[in-house]
Amino acid sequence: MATLGVQAVRPPPLTSTSDPPPLFDGSTRLYISYSCPYAQRVWITRNYKGLQDKIKLIPIDLQDRPAWYKEKVYPENKVPSLEHNGKVLGESLDLIKYVDANFEGAHLVPGDPAKQEFGEQLISHVDTFNKDLYASLKGDPIQEASPALDYLENALGKFDDGPFLVGQFSLVDIAYIPFVERFQIFLAEVFKYDITEGRPKLATWIEEVNKIDAYTQTRLDPQEIVDRYKKRYLPQQ
Repeated sequence: MATLGVQAVRPPPLTSTSDPPPLFDGSTRLYISYSCPYAQRVWITRNYKGLQDKIKLIPIDLQDRPAWYKEKVYPENKVPSLEHNGKVLGESLDLIKYVDANFEGAHLVPGDPAKQEFGEQLISHVDTFNKDLYASLKGDPIQEASPALDYLENALGKFDDGPFLVGQFSLVDIAYIPFVERFQIFLAEVFKYDITEGRPKLATWIEEVNKIDAYTQTRLDPQEIVDRYKKRYLPQQ
């Protein structure tokens, strides 16, 4: 398995025995799990906008969650959530838009109305994309994941002014990349299937996203992805 490059030191996840941070003290906190692709979306957004000092990362151990997280922070008891201005918000697609709109840093929505409209179409499709990928693991992933991957390949051909989904790097790429990351690694390792074969735009997109530190700093160890997905989706093996 490929190894990751040098990363920023990640604080250890909080567990059932961990004390809560000083909640609602005016600080902004992003509660995540390092392994959660939904939380990864908001983590990437925070990093890309250079908000590491403005939004503190609070990792949670989802297998041993602290009771105070549900009781005092986020009753949904899942990640990601964002503590900001005395309230707590959730849902990753809402949060990446919220962080982009409410904090300083690089803007992650294109100014071109046509790109905005196409970007919204892609974001509205991402849950279907993910559902189709995960469903493919119950059958023949090489065949059944292909339509979803072809959808992404075709979407990448919409604009020709950059390698990303709406030309420049945006919230749309952030919505998709955590899941593509996991499936590229898992399908290559377990099924010997290269998702970029016959999809040159997808190959270039992945290559270019992997040059962005804001993303690579959030990547999960490839072997952990393989182990987690084998346990979850291939329990009979």
